[in-house]
Amino acid sequence: MSDKRAELLDNLEVAVFKAVQGNQASLWTSLPGIIESYDPAKMTAQVKPAVKARVTKPDRSVVLIDIPLLVDCPVVFPSGGGFTLTFPVAPGDDCLVVFSSRCIDSWWQSGGIGAPAEARMHDLSDGFAILAPTSQPKKLSGVSSTNVQLRDEAGTTYVEITPDCKARVGAATQ
Repeated sequence: MSDKRAELLDNLEVAVFKAVQGNQASLWTSLPGIIESYDPAKMTAQVKPAVKARVTKPDRSVVLIDIPLLVDCPVVFPSGGGFTLTFPVAPGDDCLVVFSSRCIDSWWQSGGIGAPAEARMHDLSDGFAILAPTSQPKKLSGVSSTNVQLRDEAGTTYVEITPDCKARVGAATQ
């Protein structure tokens, strides 16, 4: 029976690869999530990560575990120039959580430019929930390939702008 630890220690390339691989496992960049709840007054959401984390146990077996609920994720609405596009946020909505490379606590509380409150990096507690990415079962149908639309999921109610700058409003009839 071979000694795996000795193999790692005797092979610098393998040891460095394993060290880098271990570091990457704790580095969070982005992941899909599902909105659990939304606080419109704070513009934050609780998000359930939609993928599981792979954890290697001491016996080198791998298990999949749920990533903890992400709390107080600032919700991102498209905005600029003094205008913001807002829409209802509901439990079950898909989102993409993007993790800041540095602690966002000071910026979140005070705005402006300042020192990070902690030295953490790419941490699960520093995620922003961007609404819109959807899984295939929830994808929209009938998306216009030529016009800008603000629409409901069914496409029956919409405000549309065409490339020749004409506006149209459509509403479902009952």
